[in-house]
Amino acid sequence: MRHIVSILLENEAGALSRVAGLFSARGYNIETLTVAPTEDASLSRITVVTRGSDDVLEQIVKQLNKLVDVVKVVDLSEAAHIERELMLIKVRAAGKDREEMKRMAEIFRGRIIDVTESTYVIELTGSSAKLDSFIGALDASLILETVRTGVSGIGRGDRILKV
Repeated sequence: MRHIVSILLENEAGALSRVAGLFSARGYNIETLTVAPTEDASLSRITVVTRGSDDVLEQIVKQLNKLVDVVKVVDLSEAAHIERELMLIKVRAAGKDREEMKRMAEIFRGRIIDVTESTYVIELTGSSAKLDSFIGALDASLILETVRTGVSGIGRGDRILKV
């Protein structure tokens, strides 16, 4: 099962390393990892996407809570949440492919943010599934480079990850 874990922790050197080390020491893969300071400069928020059973995730959360730098841990997947990911994708856009790439970007509500004689760079935001669908809809030979940020997520409504 896919889990999105949000971790609020002190913005200290080595804190990210300790969190990532906890996952690797137990043999669990981190599919995506996003880290940034919060509105409080002394705190950072890490969003980790991983796969595992509920029991496995429960153990990970317990271990995370034992780390000195960790302030709070929430599994966003447990309740209603919003998740987004950003992708920049450079595609071949010459000749007949040029209009097709423009049309595909419009269909997926992407924006062409860089244009050269032979390429477009398209910016796309949405769920991971939407970004995967966009890639799947393109001819693989037209994709030159792909960069993705990883998932950022937030609970809906009154659900807040704050000290």
